[in-house]
Amino acid sequence: MRLSPLTRLRQHRRAPRRRGQALVEFALVFPIFIAIVFAIIVLGLYVFYNQQLENASREAARYAAVHSSTAQCPTVSQLDPSSTMLSASGTYRRCDAPENGWPFMTERARANIWGMAPNQVSLSACWSGYVDPATLQRDQRPNTPGVTFAGCTIGGFDPRVDPGLLGCPAPMTTPSADPDREMARADGECSASNLAIVSGSTGTQTHYPTTVTVYTCFNWVPPMAGFVMVPSAITLRAVITETLQRQQ
Repeated sequence: MRLSPLTRLRQHRRAPRRRGQALVEFALVFPIFIAIVFAIIVLGLYVFYNQQLENASREAARYAAVHSSTAQCPTVSQLDPSSTMLSASGTYRRCDAPENGWPFMTERARANIWGMAPNQVSLSACWSGYVDPATLQRDQRPNTPGVTFAGCTIGGFDPRVDPGLLGCPAPMTTPSADPDREMARADGECSASNLAIVSGSTGTQTHYPTTVTVYTCFNWVPPMAGFVMVPSAITLRAVITETLQRQQ
């Protein structure tokens, strides 16, 4: 069937209109599609990096928990246990200490980071234990009447309650007002030493439910930062608490 010249002219004019309509629709939909794709990527990276940071906190807390006062190279708080509470045959030194930035605990945390810059992961820690509220004497026996379990703080805030109030890099804990760490009271940010067990003169042992809380953070610049609704920077935080254990 032969088309009339008028019909062929109408079809010729209609084809460019359809192509132009498709280009306009593509121009309208494509930016939205790209924005959704990038939002999914950023959200996935956010969840992944949060998991990495939480794993780093867990490894650091576990390292501090097993490297308590009975370890050859203990990870220590701002307070030292009294020499009378340590085993007579044991030795104690401030090996992995906050004044040095906890090098061994920090190394353990950063060794478990993947996909992030390990040297940009910041870390801080504090120790909690039983305290006599009247005298602020720390490392009290749990069954002593009147003593209470006192939590620790980092940068003036309880990391387990208000981690979002902590800055990044992680602030260092403040020591006791008493310069003698062995005799210092729990008036700093750590309410306990890294004491996990006390050996008595008769061979008896008292276990202390001392805990260590590790706070890690990372200042992350997402891909396409500032594009559409992607923030220019996000501070990732993680907090893990472990109970100290004796190391043979």
